Amino acid sequence: MHPTQAAFRPLTHRVLTGAGIRYARNVKAANISKRTILTLKDHVATAEGPGRNGIVKSFGDSPLELKMSMPKAAGGKGDGQNPEQLFAMGYASCFLGALQLAAARANKKELAENAKVTANVFLGHPSEPDIDGFGLRVEINVEGCDNDEIIAAAHEFCPYSRALKHGAEVTVHKV
Repeated sequence: MHPTQAAFRPLTHRVLTGAGIRYARNVKAANISKRTILTLKDHVATAEGPGRNGIVKSFGDSPLELKMSMPKAAGGKGDGQNPEQLFAMGYASCFLGALQLAAARANKKELAENAKVTANVFLGHPSEPDIDGFGLRVEINVEGCDNDEIIAAAHEFCPYSRALKHGAEVTVHKV
């Protein structure tokens, strides 16, 4: 196995807003805290075939290929994975890591050693009636860690939580 190729790039010209990370205009560098973003160059996934019933492939340290399928509850065959299932798995894993890191930073590592995180992802109509498409709702359940401050710190640190709470930088390119 080769180590993950990563590069750090400064966010000095970007500002985190409620709608996500946006390019700052007319903002002096002294007013922006310097942060970096970790770029995981080998974490790329592609989707091919008939949309939600196609194939997804992930490349990198441990390549993965999955058959996708609409869930039975949504009228599909349910004979493969679905994006919500994969999102829930990633979120649960990421939140657990953030929980354990938050506990370690608070010098209470033992509080999260045996924790279990469950992510329930719901796909349905958006809460705003004027928006076309689907809405996403997520419930995170933390078991085995009763410290509210550590759970809150994990929620603030977890990239999935941050993306859903503050927005994420997304760029769509036509190639």
